[in-house]
Amino acid sequence: MYLKKYPFMIILSFVLLVSLYVQADAQAQAAKISGESVDFLTKTGQAMAELAEAVKPAIVNISATRTEKIAEAPVDPFFNDPFFRRFFGDRFRPHEAPRERKSFSLGSGVVVSSDGYILTNTHVVKDADKIKVLLSDKREFTGKVIGNDPKTEISVIKIDAKDLPTIPVGDSDKLKVGELVLAVGNPFGLNQTVTMGIVSAVGRANVGIADYEDFIQTDAAINPGNSGGALVNVRGELVGINTAIFSTTGGYQGIGFAIPSNMAKAVMKSLIEKGKVVRGWLGVSIQAITPELAQQFNLKKDYGTLLADVIEGSPAEKAGLMRGDVIIEFDGKEVNEPFQLRNMVAGIPPGETKEMKIIREGETKTLSVTIGELPLETEEVPTAYENALMGVTVQSLTPDIYGKLNLPEKIRGVVVIGIESGSPAETVLMPGDVILEINRKAVASIEAYKAIVQEIKPDRDILLLLFRKGSTIFVTISGK
Repeated sequence: MYLKKYPFMIILSFVLLVSLYVQADAQAQAAKISGESVDFLTKTGQAMAELAEAVKPAIVNISATRTEKIAEAPVDPFFNDPFFRRFFGDRFRPHEAPRERKSFSLGSGVVVSSDGYILTNTHVVKDADKIKVLLSDKREFTGKVIGNDPKTEISVIKIDAKDLPTIPVGDSDKLKVGELVLAVGNPFGLNQTVTMGIVSAVGRANVGIADYEDFIQTDAAINPGNSGGALVNVRGELVGINTAIFSTTGGYQGIGFAIPSNMAKAVMKSLIEKGKVVRGWLGVSIQAITPELAQQFNLKKDYGTLLADVIEGSPAEKAGLMRGDVIIEFDGKEVNEPFQLRNMVAGIPPGETKEMKIIREGETKTLSVTIGELPLETEEVPTAYENALMGVTVQSLTPDIYGKLNLPEKIRGVVVIGIESGSPAETVLMPGDVILEINRKAVASIEAYKAIVQEIKPDRDILLLLFRKGSTIFVTISGK
């Protein structure tokens, strides 16, 4: 009877009761957060804010402009068919007039000296026609490339400025998994963005980003545009240069990589002082020890680095190293993986003598080796060479290439690493070919290659002796 007579009052009373219950529950929940906890979290937040405020001024926005030449596509792809061109030549091939296109890229950089030296990634500034550097105070400068090192993805640029804010460079070797880090950069062009995470792993290699890899892995959010930015520890020290992300979507998925500051610092010093990166060289081909190899070489466990080959005349050969030796220690540091040995040797100035422990036929030996300088590897054939080898890029044979191409030790020559579209050699050569002779003249080095090629006339056919896929073959390139 009461329900029928006063339905509105009953509903209102119910709502009020629910509201009071919710408020009481919220107050009870709030009461569970102690003053000590609030104080701790407040101090933590304040500390992170101070850290971000201290490092942000040294992070810059880098925009690079490039000019790319693009060949016009032929009328019909049939004309590009190598089989068709073998029989009919280029008579029916339409003229491919190259056209130019401007491309732009955005990245980040870290000011490491008050007079304007900036660390960034090579892919941010390489081949750029113009580089603009935007500071945190909105000032804009033109950047000049001091040097690039694609092998580590580190580049150094310089701006004409003084009294700039900097970040002190820390010791990345002291980083521990689980440490808090901040990533600072300009993702998607959003200036001065700060993200927080931990060091997920150290010593990451075989990622496929650079030749010399020893990456710091972090879950601090890194996105496109963060490249070249700073990874800093809780003391505000630079411990890494953000480089890449592991992603299936192109965006952040919790795995980012940074180049350790110690590696970046060494590369920067060499680029500034010498204009190039001088690396130590041992002269060996190396590979990882598997459980099967450990058994074959009488190792107690699968550790160390196996020497697959020793280059004739190299520092390794002079030190007495032999194929089949297993290096377990170098310069007092244990060697577990090939990349560790490679990075250790690369970081030693040429001329220094170091000790190493090896296992040979089950016995442990100690040898001394005087480190050499890593030979210059890549040189491009200048476009002024108006002959059938125009547009062919070659590289010296290095221990790594001997191993990757499975080359016999006696092979001497230069390896083809690129052929430009439209080159007369386009349908004859392929990357990985080793040029042993040109017109019956031996090619034992880059210098020999250049000396021979520059004497060849534009309309002359060229006879090459190649080592290709395990066999030696002669091929000719038409100069007509």
